[in-house]
Amino acid sequence: MTFDSVKEYRRFCDLSLLERAGKITNLQRQVPFLLIPSQRIDGKVAERACNYIADFVYEKDGQQVVEDTKGFKTKDYIIKRKLMLHVHGIRINEV
Repeated sequence: MTFDSVKEYRRFCDLSLLERAGKITNLQRQVPFLLIPSQRIDGKVAERACNYIADFVYEKDGQQVVEDTKGFKTKDYIIKRKLMLHVHGIRINEV
């Protein structure tokens, strides 16, 4: 497995321990969420789809948790965070 940062790797290790201890379940990495579908004009793709890829998704106390390990919040990330809430009703847990 490869990770984007040491911080993300450490968080994965922490979450893996929590999963083994039964505190969380169904831990997944790099989960894509569709924010805006591709746009087509005359059958041709005019604009590609826009996705948000969550660092981690897991279940805790019967609720889905979408988590992103952040060191710096880019403008793109902030827009995608807002779209996640608007489109999917999901508030991203930032660590």
